[in-house]
Amino acid sequence: MFMLTNYLFMQTLKDRNVLLVGATGGIGSRSAKLLAGSGANLFLAGRNADKLQQVAKECNVPATRIFALDISQPTEVATLKEKYFEQLATIDILVNAAGIGIIKSMDTLDESEFLKTLHINLYAPFLLVKAFLPAMKEVKKGLIINIPGILGKVPMAGAAAYSASKYGLVGMMQSIREELKRTDIRITNLFLGGVDSPFWDNIDLKVQREKMVQSEEAAKAIWFLCQQPDSGVVSEMVLQPFNHQAI
Repeated sequence: MFMLTNYLFMQTLKDRNVLLVGATGGIGSRSAKLLAGSGANLFLAGRNADKLQQVAKECNVPATRIFALDISQPTEVATLKEKYFEQLATIDILVNAAGIGIIKSMDTLDESEFLKTLHINLYAPFLLVKAFLPAMKEVKKGLIINIPGILGKVPMAGAAAYSASKYGLVGMMQSIREELKRTDIRITNLFLGGVDSPFWDNIDLKVQREKMVQSEEAAKAIWFLCQQPDSGVVSEMVLQPFNHQAI
């Protein structure tokens, strides 16, 4: 698929202003390297300040263009917006690669875990869109990429909290898309299946991580989607392994 980029997707990333949220994760950090290598002007945000500095160093992103925050906190997202527009005048692409995964049965899932999942996976994207969509609407163009994950399309046992948050994210973005029909603002959902990333480190589920999609390939999907042509939009992409659950 990625071999066809030059033929299908002609939009260059050189000098594009890109906000990458979740830049310290396995997928986010690799996406940052690909986007930086393509000439994008990156602003990186994530939870872990030390990792964020390391990723920025590897991508040659100035220290003034990184910001560590909890994206589920309105005041911190407001500060992110302020810091971003101090450095970059416009925003061409917003990539939200942040999120958490809590996979538990209803018998063991507690209220705090459910609410935490909704806050990070649904409320935080709402805050990001509220903060940065107005700047896109001013120029009537831009691209917003979210990663609902395959459990935002096909649920599984033990994913009540996670699927609830991701189904909500999909519905929210589809509704916002309807509001933007008279603009060239694109909204893309990337449905990733099992990706071998730190997501699985603390999940008690028997899987074969060696059979998962590699983080580098997931990052290539994001890089690919950032280059959508002026004449169209990729509303969604599904990328998943053949099978990664143990038999």
